[in-house]
Amino acid sequence: MAAREGSTFKRCGCRDETGRALGVRCPRLKRKGGGWSPSHGAWAFQYELPRTTDGKRRQARRVGLATHTEASEGLERVKTLLGLAEEDTEVQIADLIQIALQGRRPLPEVEEVRKRIGAGTDVRRESPSVREWLDGKPDLAEETRSSYDGHIRKYLTPHLGKIRVGRLQARHVEAMFAAVEEANVHVLECRESEDPKVKRLVRGRRVISLSTKHRIRATLRSALSDVVRSPDLPVSVNSASHVRLPSRPRKRPLVWTADRVRQWEKDGTVLGEVMVWTPEQTRTFLQHARRYTWLFPMFHLIAVKGLRRGEAVGLPWANTRLVDGQIDIRVQVVQLAWETITSTPKSAAGQRTITLDADTVKILRGWKRFQNEQRLQAGKHWNHTGLVFTRQDGSGWHPGQVSDWFCRIAKAAGLPPITLHGLRHGAASLALAGTDVKVVSAELGHATTHFTQDTYQSVYPDVAKAAAEATAALLRGEPVSVG
Repeated sequence: MAAREGSTFKRCGCRDETGRALGVRCPRLKRKGGGWSPSHGAWAFQYELPRTTDGKRRQARRVGLATHTEASEGLERVKTLLGLAEEDTEVQIADLIQIALQGRRPLPEVEEVRKRIGAGTDVRRESPSVREWLDGKPDLAEETRSSYDGHIRKYLTPHLGKIRVGRLQARHVEAMFAAVEEANVHVLECRESEDPKVKRLVRGRRVISLSTKHRIRATLRSALSDVVRSPDLPVSVNSASHVRLPSRPRKRPLVWTADRVRQWEKDGTVLGEVMVWTPEQTRTFLQHARRYTWLFPMFHLIAVKGLRRGEAVGLPWANTRLVDGQIDIRVQVVQLAWETITSTPKSAAGQRTITLDADTVKILRGWKRFQNEQRLQAGKHWNHTGLVFTRQDGSGWHPGQVSDWFCRIAKAAGLPPITLHGLRHGAASLALAGTDVKVVSAELGHATTHFTQDTYQSVYPDVAKAAAEATAALLRGEPVSVG
């Protein structure tokens, strides 16, 4: 091995009058007699390492040490480790030293490296495959685990599973997304084919959206963050963080204005991924929903207060205080495939208290009386779930069934299509039209008001018209009423 230079030195963070760091040139590092100051600066060492496999120069460097002894011992450890190297292990040992220093971890023990060399194994511990690492991911919330497992099974394992996490690069992940996009193109082309046999080839297959790609990357990035933090693996870069994907625009809701409804009635055009009804359309829906005694109170609560589907389905009477006119959101029912679990809201903001208006309190009181009557009639056949919204036998609703009934009632009412979550969007937009955004954000269970405004606020035509007329009145010099 060629001779290399190494040194120990002392430095500090002081700067001169121009703002430049003094480093080792600071006069305060030494006392007047010439000795080192024990109270100023910190010790460090550096050593020229063997070049990387790509031929790049690098140094072993550690700063912030308390004493000269620590710096000297660190330098000697680096020299000793490199002195163990044979011709074919020199770069591997240098990699091991570099990884430890970059991760701010202790340098490897000499005896451990010597044993590995003697056993003829790679000095660096071989990292597990992507498949092995993903399978051993730490515990996650059940709903998160479901999504996570889907990403692993459908995309990450088939495309990246055999690659060692220590050798995974951004180009591998980008190649996976390129393959996903090729599959998207194939699905679209088959759908447009006039040959029924070709169309059947892609029946049931969906196009993977940009949002889903971002979530897949987030899954991989989360898993690789644990790799980088692991003290036993030679990985210092999270490859998923360097993967290029087009930016994901926020899905802003669009209101079903009269023009948009006419276009939809003409050719079925739905302009946005998230559509919202006008207040008049929401009233029409609720009028039709009154025919469905066992569902109307739940749909009314979602339409007025913007509960999530799982929060409404899992709401217990124990958390519903009609005397106070308040509901405590503490549980939710989460759908995983068709199975369900009951859990707490994922975020602290999701656990909240909602204040009810007088009309909603009246509807819920009437519903409670009706439910109690049905419970007495059912007798021993009643399921005592303690839930606010139940089926005819007292059992809870399945979230998927509630969504299905919502779509059926909306269709029967002749309304343009929205999702049940769109009803939550509408409730948020109604509230934002006349209520402080902080209040609305808290009741919706959002962590920030920015998210509430950016994601849920829709401008209804009547509100926009009033604002436009107010502006015109100001230009005409006419007084404008506020409120």
